[in-house]
Amino acid sequence: MKLMLTTLPAVLLAGTAMAQTTVQSCNRQVTFDTPPKAAISNDVNLTEMMLVLGLADRMVGYTGITGWKTLDEEMRAGIEELPELSSKYPSKEVLIGADADFYFAGWNYGMKVGGEVTPETLEPFGIKVYELTESCIHIGEKDAVSMDDMYNDLRNLGAIFDVSERAETLIDGYQTELTTFLEDQPALEVAPRVFVYDSGEDVPFTAGRYAMPNALIEAAGGTNVMNDVDKSWTTVGWEAVVERDPEVIVIVNYGEVTAEEKRAFMMSNPAFADLDAVRNDRFVVLEYVEVTPGPRNIEAVKTLAAAFRDK
Repeated sequence: MKLMLTTLPAVLLAGTAMAQTTVQSCNRQVTFDTPPKAAISNDVNLTEMMLVLGLADRMVGYTGITGWKTLDEEMRAGIEELPELSSKYPSKEVLIGADADFYFAGWNYGMKVGGEVTPETLEPFGIKVYELTESCIHIGEKDAVSMDDMYNDLRNLGAIFDVSERAETLIDGYQTELTTFLEDQPALEVAPRVFVYDSGEDVPFTAGRYAMPNALIEAAGGTNVMNDVDKSWTTVGWEAVVERDPEVIVIVNYGEVTAEEKRAFMMSNPAFADLDAVRNDRFVVLEYVEVTPGPRNIEAVKTLAAAFRDK
């Protein structure tokens, strides 16, 4: 799938005068009288949602990418005119200093519960916040993660910026692309058991039922062995991993420890020697931007689906 990161002409984005729009953002309703004109997004996946909607010219910058991750060529091309205002989580002063009127972030994606940057702390400065749907589990109850969480964010951003037609076209295209691909795949007799290995050696950081990989794995025909863990991204004990004996291990590639180093750690550790995935060397590498909610989720599902059928 080729991401569409080009900026739409301003005249097309402007359209007719926007009526007051209200969207649901986690446990809040946020109302916009006019589309934001000075938006900031945090993290690579949220920024790509803005870009595929053609909103680069509505942005004054982005935050929270290069402190942890590198940008691929396509991503760099999409934001070359925009400054990175903070390499990691921005401070309140950074957002205010940029004269922002909108912040697209999430809990543990640019905001922390009880931190200095929250919808409540930014409201007095005229900065409205839309929260990433996947992250809402950190402040309240929600259903287990699904592909609809990502589509919901695109749809709400479309409403906020008055580009709903563009958003619906993207969503329909993603859904059709994924459905067409999956229909062409041979049926699986049994859903393979899958473990997501993000990082950590003493204890692994992985994806529970509220983290996006759970939805990606299910969409591809597998079962996340940690789908009974009522958390998003979290740590578990290696004992639980060994007990559940994954047939496939998905490695999240980012940060200082490479995917190959993570694979080598599992392949060389005697404690994991009897794991089905280790014995058969069945590892799938996905980039951070693919396993967090965003446009590249579609390609991630396709990669997983193909890997599950190539056992």
